[in-house]
Amino acid sequence: MTGTTGTTGTPLRVALIGYGLAGSVFHAPLIAATEGLALDTIVTSNPERQEQARAEFGDGVSFAATPEELWARADELDLIVIASPNKTHVPLATAALKAGLPVVVDKPLAGTAAEARELAALAEERGLLLSVFQNRRWDNDFLTLRKLLDEGELGDVWRFESRFERWRPQPKGGWRESGHPAEIGGLLYDLGSHVVDQALVLFGPAASVYAETDVRRPGAQTDDDTFIAITHTNGVRSHLYVSATTAQLGPRLRVLGSQAGYVKYGLDPQEADLREGKRPDTTAEWGVEPESLWGRVGSGESPLTGGGRPEPTLPGAYPAYYAAIAAALRDGAPNPVTAQEAAAALDVLEAARRSAAEGTAVSL
Repeated sequence: MTGTTGTTGTPLRVALIGYGLAGSVFHAPLIAATEGLALDTIVTSNPERQEQARAEFGDGVSFAATPEELWARADELDLIVIASPNKTHVPLATAALKAGLPVVVDKPLAGTAAEARELAALAEERGLLLSVFQNRRWDNDFLTLRKLLDEGELGDVWRFESRFERWRPQPKGGWRESGHPAEIGGLLYDLGSHVVDQALVLFGPAASVYAETDVRRPGAQTDDDTFIAITHTNGVRSHLYVSATTAQLGPRLRVLGSQAGYVKYGLDPQEADLREGKRPDTTAEWGVEPESLWGRVGSGESPLTGGGRPEPTLPGAYPAYYAAIAAALRDGAPNPVTAQEAAAALDVLEAARRSAAEGTAVSL
């Protein structure tokens, strides 16, 4: 069986809509590894994807060809997870909530902040959980930075630099790289959803936004090289980079404060491990990275020439998201990522799109 019965009793039955990258690499394995959750149904009409899921999860999981089949058996389910293309998020979340079912939606929740707030209002009206899968809040570097900030190691933070950079000189195609507005593709809404969310969680609301978005690669249809600058209401400045065209990768995080800075290279290992078939419930040291990748804390010298001290990186913890979802549904614990938080991030993304088009900063 894909879930385990813990002290809380029968596992909550989860239906997953979509079994592409998000569904197969992230959601299904994390749901299956979470005590108190059972992966009950996967919505995919693709026979190859069905076989892939059956090979991993066995006969404990069933399949549906369309989401409508879920609404017809809503009384048999406890949670809907939406991991289908971006353009389907709002209509599917709306239908699930109207069917009386709590919902987790992969980021971005919607194409606009207004749509996100409408969904939040519907969930509140129905008394149902609506949460957004912002897994990067449980990245190892982000957790380590939060610890440093909580302990005052950096003093007052002045500048936050965050990068999700890749070197993919040839477009891969698919809806994520489509230029059609309805697809909500491009890096601004894909990786940009992560870096903006992290900045807002760490440093609070945005006062103004400036952005540059470019389409660099031949044949590309939507932004593949984007920069976002946020001035937070508390004075912190966030400089955020998302790119598929970076031949030399910069630090994942560079955070500069009045007492010290923190610089961290390299990506959290959890996504790569999930892609390789490793699972958090069977891997002893899940989310742990080698000391050679630890960041450094210090002042006055580059970390690459020995400046500062090594800062042990906390283990990444993607399983914590679904554990929090289970606790929210069973015990009324806090929603780990609210729709209102997602709407605030979408305010920034919309402002960034406008800023890039007009070449000027946008006040919020």
